[in-house]
Amino acid sequence: MDKLMNSNWFMRIIALLLALMLYASVNIESPASNNEEKYNIFQSPSTTETATITDVPVNVYYDDRAFVVTGIPQTVTVTIEGPKSIVTTTKQVKDFEIFADLTDLSVGTHSVRLKHKNLSDQLEVDIDPAVITVGIHEKVSENFPVEVDVINKNKMKEGYIAERPIVKPDSVKITGAKEHIDAVAVVKATVSLEGADGTVVQKSKVAVYDANGNILPVTIEPSAVTVTVPVESPTKSKSVPLKIKTTGKLSDGLSISSIQSIPSQVTIYGPKDVLEQIESIDDVSVDLSKIKENATVEADVPAPDGVTNVVPNKVQIKIDIEKREEKTFKQVPIKVIGLGNDQEIEFIDPDTGKLDVVLRGKDSVLKNVKESDIELYVNVAGLDEGEHEVNVEAKNRYNLSTVLSSEKVKIRLSNKENSLEEADNERRNQIEENNDSVEPSEQKKSAEEASN
Repeated sequence: MDKLMNSNWFMRIIALLLALMLYASVNIESPASNNEEKYNIFQSPSTTETATITDVPVNVYYDDRAFVVTGIPQTVTVTIEGPKSIVTTTKQVKDFEIFADLTDLSVGTHSVRLKHKNLSDQLEVDIDPAVITVGIHEKVSENFPVEVDVINKNKMKEGYIAERPIVKPDSVKITGAKEHIDAVAVVKATVSLEGADGTVVQKSKVAVYDANGNILPVTIEPSAVTVTVPVESPTKSKSVPLKIKTTGKLSDGLSISSIQSIPSQVTIYGPKDVLEQIESIDDVSVDLSKIKENATVEADVPAPDGVTNVVPNKVQIKIDIEKREEKTFKQVPIKVIGLGNDQEIEFIDPDTGKLDVVLRGKDSVLKNVKESDIELYVNVAGLDEGEHEVNVEAKNRYNLSTVLSSEKVKIRLSNKENSLEEADNERRNQIEENNDSVEPSEQKKSAEEASN
């Protein structure tokens, strides 16, 4: 063994082995700071490597407050070549950036070379595409109303009807290139009614279209709206009041103090278009000939045409009866309405222009009625000159039953100018008749008076 240790060749072999071990330890791959590799005298050119990195995002530098940019690809492909350790680290970490610097460019179309940063100087970099065509546009914002496109109406459950959609908010702010904003034709949200059997509420994205139906590349704020579409059932309900119809007559001397149904309203069911036409039920009938005193009777509620159900279909009618009295007012004057400014009226029958009025009702009410509470009038609007027979209308403060001594009166309408001329002629004729019966001197005097 000592002889072997003293051999020169043995020592040389040991030295070679140590050198190989040292070389191996130095070339173990590890990330270098700032993407740079530390080399030693043992490094070999065989460590160079190529790698392709796809879907690398592109950043853009420009004044986004004043401009809108088009033509920027979302991602590019980057190929790098260099020392294996740097390539490996770069591919794994991806802490570099691909960007387009547009800060010094004006509005218009430009060819721009993409740049990179945070890549080692020891790497060769190839960007695909390397040059892009971009458009720089003036930035404009404008508010537009949102329309709703309702689809699949024919796929709603049978018989259901969609009402007008409600959009919240009903307008959105559109921001983009001026030429795109000028091209906006419609801003639309879409909602589907497939299978709907009740009100539909959907969050719908907003899209902006030009006149050709193309989607415009603009920013929408908010990007989605809430659309509510009321969906009505084929059978609807509605509450309507009852109007009581009376048949027959009360005994003489009796009057109705009050009449009311309990309940005063009923609920009807049926198609919407039928219910929309019904404001009340008017055919709830009570026979007054059978009522002699205060009473509550049951009455059927008929279903109007097209109504499928009425709830309740019977109601109680409460009738309060009071002894009826009469009160007479003599010679109440008749007012005239509709008389033209150039017309005057003369009552022929009755020539007084007055009628007697009999009011019938509860004694507790009648005792408070005064003549000033009664109004009689005739309407002569549109009538020509001459004699006419016209109806007399009557009303009173307490809505009491009213009987007039005559339902019609005879009048004469004339023109004021004609009336004055006739009066003047009559006066002259009178003077002439008087002159025929006096001395000539007196005739002369009368003529002077007439001329004066």
